Amino acid sequence: MKKLTLKVLTSIALLTSGFVAANAGHHGEKSNYSKIDVEKVCNVKANGIVKVIETAKKYNAIAIKKGLEFRRLTVNNSGLIVSVEEAIKTKAKEVNPKTFKGKASKTKLETNFAAHRSCKFAIRALQQAEEAKSTWRLAIPGDGYSY
Repeated sequence: MKKLTLKVLTSIALLTSGFVAANAGHHGEKSNYSKIDVEKVCNVKANGIVKVIETAKKYNAIAIKKGLEFRRLTVNNSGLIVSVEEAIKTKAKEVNPKTFKGKASKTKLETNFAAHRSCKFAIRALQQAEEAKSTWRLAIPGDGYSY
């Protein structure tokens, strides 16, 4: 009986350690989004507007796939990116991003600022999703914050 109990306990211990190790590997992974210095990568003066908007497109595509695209002042980040690309082609000083359904918004932004903003929004969406994995419990009443 002791041998059977010992075998069962050993099996449970091995299974549990395997699950813990597998789970830690999956949730313990940090994507490299959190390591990106947004101000440095999205600096239009240092990197040029074309490189900044390409960076914005790259990370915004990932954010869209994950359902994390920023929307600010009734404009999706992808709409802001498109308006900056149009401004680059036409050499416009200001952009007026379109909202969904093709209606023009009242928002007017300086082109370099719009490029910086779209890049920052694309990366921060991914960074905030990573941060939320470890900080979400802090927002629950009784888990550290007093209201």
